[in-house]
This record gives sequence, structure tokens and C-alpha cells, in this order.
Amino acid sequence: MNTLRRTFVAAALATGMLAAPLASFAQDIKPRLIRFGYGLVENSNQGRAARFFAEQVEKASGGKMRVRTVGAAALGPDTQMQQALIGGAQEMMVGSTATLVGITKEMALWDTPFLFNNSREADAILDGPIGQKVMDRLQEKGLVGLVYWENGFRNLTNSKRPVQKMEDFDGIKLRVMQNNVYLESFKTLGANAVPMPFSELFGALETKTVDGQENPFNTILSSKFFEVQKFLSVTNHVYSPWIVLVSKKWWDELSRDEQKVLLDAARASRDFERKDTREEAGRALAELKAKGMQVNELPASEAARMRAKLASVNAGIAASVGQALWDETQAALAALRR
Repeated sequence: MNTLRRTFVAAALATGMLAAPLASFAQDIKPRLIRFGYGLVENSNQGRAARFFAEQVEKASGGKMRVRTVGAAALGPDTQMQQALIGGAQEMMVGSTATLVGITKEMALWDTPFLFNNSREADAILDGPIGQKVMDRLQEKGLVGLVYWENGFRNLTNSKRPVQKMEDFDGIKLRVMQNNVYLESFKTLGANAVPMPFSELFGALETKTVDGQENPFNTILSSKFFEVQKFLSVTNHVYSPWIVLVSKKWWDELSRDEQKVLLDAARASRDFERKDTREEAGRALAELKAKGMQVNELPASEAARMRAKLASVNAGIAASVGQALWDETQAALAALRR
């Protein structure tokens, strides 16, 4: 019995000695935490897609990578988050391509007024060689682009009057993104264009610091601009993409398997987000009407006048992004339209 007892005690001690280091080791293995910032509220197409992305990453990594989504510009406006990514202080974000123009001039291509006639054209160009070429230029600046999401065709709201012809822009103080193409475009059309971060926009509309703004239907609804804007003019003047970005400093620390998890999840989120955004856009317009916004559609003849008026802006975009890239894009669009 003494021999059996000694054997049992020795075995128990050995098991305990092994279990303690194993438990300690398990505690040391923590999932890789990824902060993913975005500008809109949580209950928006952007917020829903961010959550979908987070779920895909955790599932594909077996819980070894976890995404913490942070919306409502809590990590700062797009420009601030971009700098945080470049410096390695934040891992990921999704935001407008328009706010990247100061970092990578080729991004101005997507700001071209009336560039795309429909979402089919936008998908083909953004997901093809031209979109990848523009995205690849970000790596020189400390950012890695994964995919483009859809913000949508942008439309005008204001508190003064319907915009039914180009002359209706006169005297309207219009908030635009912090982007020279947007500034120049709306100044050319006759508006008083004011650059402003999105996070400040609702307050500026409420206090009449600005009269109007331009965004897709989904954003107009989720941001509750109908509470401070009366008129909605359907202009579809610019197709506005969002882009999912990663800090290059952080990206380069990841294994190839980890990079693949993020890229695959980003592509899945792109397909989810576009479908969700497009379905929501129709519902959003109907809801904005139901909430009392006065909606008018810009006549095709006025859209043509605006295109002609913006010819000098387009020439400036071509010079900025490079004539070769501009010509390649126009040729690809012409081929799609055939």
C-alpha cells in the first residue's frame, strides 16, 4: 500500500507540475486584436459590413484574430485615421477614397463627376486592373488597400430650394469633403463650397453654418439629415467608393496566412456590403420621402449642361492622375458600354 500511495502521490505531483506551465502558456496566447474604424453610425450599411468583416475574420482564423469595430468617427475622421494607420497606431479602417487624394493623387480618378453611368460599370473598373493599379500606389505611402466598398451615387440636399438647374447652385453654401476635386467641381457649378469633416456636418447643417451637403441616400438617412434638410435633388453626380485600408507597418508584421484571412474576409465583406447598400438605397429614398423631404430629379438636359461645364475639372483630373491612366479608364468604359 505504501508503494502504491507513493506512486499515486508522485503521479499527482508530476501532473500538477506539468499543468501549471501549460495553463500559463495558454493564458499567454492572446488573439490578435484589430481596431477597425469607420465614420458612420453603427446602424448603417458601413456598420453592418464592418461587423460582417469582423465575423469572417474571427471565423476564418479560429478566433486567433479578432476585429473590434469602432464607428461614428470615434477614432477620428477619415484623415486622422489614415495618419494613424500610416504611423502604425491603428490597424484598419474603411473610409472615402476622396479623402486619400492628398496622399495618393491617383485616387482623384474616382472623384470624376459623372464618370460611371451605373454600378455595373463601377464594379468592373474598381475590381479590375485599373482599380488595383490605383490601390497599389497606396503602399508607397504606408497604406495597404484591400477592396473597394460602395458608398453609392451621391445626391444633393439643402435647406434653401430644389436644385433643378445649374443656376440653382448660386448662393448655396455646400459642405464638401476635404478634397480639391470636390471643391473645384462645386465652385465651377456656382455653389459656395466649404470643406468640412463628415463628423462635423450634422451640427453645421443644424446651425445653418452650411446650407447643404451631398451624399448617397443611405448616408442621408442613417445620418438623419432629413431632420435638418428639406430638399433632396437626385443628381447622381459622382459614384463614391469606400476603401478598406490596413496599416502597412502592421500588415508587414503579419504572416502570409494572416494576410490571407484579412484579404479573403475583405472580399467577402465587399460582396455583402454592395448587395446590402444597393438594396437599402431604394428603401432609403422612399423613407426620406415619407419623412417629408421634397424630392426632385435633375433633368437629363441639366446633367448634360453640368458635364459640359465641368470639362475643365475633368481635364485637371486627367493631368493629376496621369493622362495614361485617364485614357486607360476611358477606353475601358467605352468597351463596357459597347
